[in-house]
Amino acid sequence: MTIELVDGKAGVAHISSEDKAIIHQAKFSKSDVVFDWGDAFKCTMGSANKATIGTGCASIQGLDWHITAAESVTISNGSQGMKRNDIICAHYHRDSSTGVEKVELVVLKGTPNATAAADPTIPSGKILSGAVDAYMPLWRIPLDGITVGTPVRLFTQRGALWDSVTLPFGNGNGNSNGGIYPIGKVSNPNAIKSLNGRATLSSGTTVAIPFIHPSYLQRSVQVSITPDGTVNLLVGPEITVTGGIVEIHF
Repeated sequence: MTIELVDGKAGVAHISSEDKAIIHQAKFSKSDVVFDWGDAFKCTMGSANKATIGTGCASIQGLDWHITAAESVTISNGSQGMKRNDIICAHYHRDSSTGVEKVELVVLKGTPNATAAADPTIPSGKILSGAVDAYMPLWRIPLDGITVGTPVRLFTQRGALWDSVTLPFGNGNGNSNGGIYPIGKVSNPNAIKSLNGRATLSSGTTVAIPFIHPSYLQRSVQVSITPDGTVNLLVGPEITVTGGIVEIHF
């Protein structure tokens, strides 16, 4: 059958990792997610060759995994006069013979370059399409010669499930003259951890919020929240907004 009560008793073992991946993708996101738990995979450099990843909890394409005690990975030595970017990833692997699945931390080594470092290619693979390998980027480790720079986080931490508010807005929340447009209200503005969103412009283009055109600074879409919790859409005078959403995370 193609219909199944996944969380129901069936008399036999029937819940697979594929079942959980489908449900988690539907609930959370098809994208990889890092949750607000533990150290949220904080990265510290113990030496030029050792990166330590702290505790955390995440989902790679719908499959949950966590680190309950700090893990370390090795960063290869840099080369004098060369720049390089390495990427620390969570690597999902399924043994094609036994079906056993696991996740571990790996370092994808970049190619040294004398002028500008570039990230190594992250292998693509869709677990639900049968891929036996998938990678979830966590941190970029920049190297300039033999010097290791500050780790760069490659993920956005997500708050606890449902600790967010989505405010949609449509025509009338923006026009070619710009302005400030209330789109909703939250009761606890001091508890906000982050906010993001997207807006559709009259041209049909969708942009992330906040948006400021690099060449035309009057073409902007931003959000402000007043002390009483009113959420305002701030539209620049040279842009028209036809719709979108703002997500607020607590």
